[in-house]
Amino acid sequence: MNKSSANEPIVQVQNMNKSFGENQVLKNINLNVHPSEVMCLIGPSGSGKSTLLRCIAFLEQYTGGTVLIEGDLIGYNDNADQRKLASTKELNRVRRNMGMVFQQFNLWPHMTALGNVTEALVRVKKLNRKHANEKGLALLNKVGLSERANHYPAQLSGGQQQRVAIARALAMEPSVLLFDEPTSALDPELVGEVLQVMKDLANDGMTMIVVTHEMGFAAQVADTVVFLDQGEILLKGSPKDVFQGPKPPRLQQFLQNYMDRNAFWE
Repeated sequence: MNKSSANEPIVQVQNMNKSFGENQVLKNINLNVHPSEVMCLIGPSGSGKSTLLRCIAFLEQYTGGTVLIEGDLIGYNDNADQRKLASTKELNRVRRNMGMVFQQFNLWPHMTALGNVTEALVRVKKLNRKHANEKGLALLNKVGLSERANHYPAQLSGGQQQRVAIARALAMEPSVLLFDEPTSALDPELVGEVLQVMKDLANDGMTMIVVTHEMGFAAQVADTVVFLDQGEILLKGSPKDVFQGPKPPRLQQFLQNYMDRNAFWE
């Protein structure tokens, strides 16, 4: 169960900035993500979407502002006058409330699908192997892969590997799932099976932040769509607001690339 109430954001990004040397790649980002909300981050390549997601998880150190996960500052101590990096123990404590699914599946090649899902349950949550396997099989069933439990990653398609990665992220019972372009490495015919799992999670009330180029998914599943360009949020609103309402010229130009593929909504 999420610690946050329905009125309190699970993720709060406040005046976040990120620079690589002289290059400022994120500029005064402010976002709130509430329980059961699906937020999709869209924008051209190089707009800062993935960097923003990685800063939320503190896989990249943001250089200004704050990121709170269920009210806890991630990555730094809470002394605003003398900010210091949090200890690894403290970082991991806060990070346990989130799961992350990457472009590349990052599965352990020497472990079966079930082994990939259950490893953290045994090592981190200290479940016994029998209980971990029961939970792992239930999670693989949730993503439609119970019959592939004993297959190794090399024996699975890209879409199946990504679904195992989702099951692995779910195993830790996170409050929020972060997806960094989860379908970008997949052959086109495998994209749908991963998006369907994500739609099912959304229907189940999973809180998600999704970096995606799948405009149809963003239009149909997101509660909030955020358009970034050159490290800034240019527009934030409902799918209807973003895709059908008045648009900044840069968003209009960006969406034009997708107009000939399919309609954004059914």
